[in-house]
Amino acid sequence: MAQRGGRANDGRANGGVLGWIERTGNRLPDPVFIFFYLIAALVVISVLASVAGYSALHPTQHDAHGAPVLIAATSLLAPENIRRLWADMPLTFTGFHPLGYVLVVMLGAGIAERTGLFAAAMRGAVHSAPKALLTPMVALVAMMGNLAADAAYVVLIPLAGILYAAAGRHPIAGIACAFAGVSGAFSANLLPGQLDALLFGITEAAAEALVPAWDANIVGNWYFISGMTVVFLPVIWYVTDRVIEPRLGVHAAADAPPELSVDEQKPLDAAQKKGLARAGIAALAVVLLWAWFLFGPGTPLLDQAAQGPARLSPFFKSLVAGFFVLFLACGWAYGVAAGTVNGHRDIVRMMQESMADLAYYLVLAFAAAHFIAMFAWSNLGLIFAVQGAELIRASKLPVPALLGLIVLLTGAVNLFVGSASAKWALLAPVLVPMMMLLGVSPEATTAAYRVGDGATNIITPLMVYFPLILTFCQRWQKDFGLGSLAATMIPYSIGLLAVGLALTIGWIALEIPLGPSAPVHYTIP
Repeated sequence: MAQRGGRANDGRANGGVLGWIERTGNRLPDPVFIFFYLIAALVVISVLASVAGYSALHPTQHDAHGAPVLIAATSLLAPENIRRLWADMPLTFTGFHPLGYVLVVMLGAGIAERTGLFAAAMRGAVHSAPKALLTPMVALVAMMGNLAADAAYVVLIPLAGILYAAAGRHPIAGIACAFAGVSGAFSANLLPGQLDALLFGITEAAAEALVPAWDANIVGNWYFISGMTVVFLPVIWYVTDRVIEPRLGVHAAADAPPELSVDEQKPLDAAQKKGLARAGIAALAVVLLWAWFLFGPGTPLLDQAAQGPARLSPFFKSLVAGFFVLFLACGWAYGVAAGTVNGHRDIVRMMQESMADLAYYLVLAFAAAHFIAMFAWSNLGLIFAVQGAELIRASKLPVPALLGLIVLLTGAVNLFVGSASAKWALLAPVLVPMMMLLGVSPEATTAAYRVGDGATNIITPLMVYFPLILTFCQRWQKDFGLGSLAATMIPYSIGLLAVGLALTIGWIALEIPLGPSAPVHYTIP
């Protein structure tokens, strides 16, 4: 999952900026309790704002006389809000937009992961790479590996070290390259996936505060994240081969340490190759099935009554189910051929296990759902958005510059709050409606967020996988410490942030669509 939250510390005391980040971050509570504390603060602020008469004029709603409707801050201790909190608590939780999206997609993705499909696909891709193209292949597979969520961290990153050692190169350079692709380029991909479902669920909840009829399009960043993949690949390639590996020097031993799994070092066997072939056939079948639904008799995924891009609305809404079916079909086909699935009971068990892995996310979603809902009840989010939009409009900053600032803001917050969903749940309720009021689409704001969300992952000790990556490095070099890993990853972070910022500004300035039916600009109905 996209839950990169939590705190990590290998016990070392560190000075400098990284040491300050580590110490400060370690004092932060768990993201779940951050939301609970924010709710408590929100209650106090809502009472004070209500008493002070804090308000703004609604930009789109008018009364019977044509005058703008006044948005007044509402106390969360008002009787109707207290009643909503306790009486509607189950509905507030289950109505949290990302929840259904994530649960549905993960039912399928859990099968693809547990049958070994994701691991085999990543191993097969990098094992077959020519030595001269080892770095770009590892970087590309790492970015695509985000479709597999946590599997990319625990399978691909240690494997990259082994492959580099086998090629006579420094294994830590391989680990750094894979870590930069999986985590530094966190949103970059050629295909949408479970992360898109998660983030756009939060975007939808934020946009509906201003435009209740706004629906999420989970492929709304498809073109943009594909562009991220294209521009990030040469950055990771250059930094690995020209900066990091020369700095690391020559590794003394080319053999893998004995504690590494033998399976990690082996190429795919015949059963696994057969499984990948079957999974490919299953993927093609699912794509053809969805194409039939879209273009076949009756066109159930096409709204014939609508005009323009709105005709594709049923298709976009079906993609969450589409990813579920895709992962389910491919994982099952692979598992039967590879011998990891012996019957339908194995499939049910894997679905159960994938839901168990979401236990922390469910707790986080409960807290985040109530924070977002109570923010909406208080009207503070909409008032902040309206007034913030007026201030920004008065500053006359161009839209590309504004989205560039969102990239930088997200990158800074990411040093302390690692979870992608928790961070976006904090930022989206203000940023999304504020940018909509400035004529910027929710898809564009989400895209800017995604750039900043990745680049600084790889340099903060608070990132939950940071100690695991450190452990992978120490298998090859015992004295490789926390500072060594952070220093190794800083060039990647700087490069990815700079190129991602330039990509965001350029993309928005050229008004290139961010995905199918996802323009840069938005006009409030």
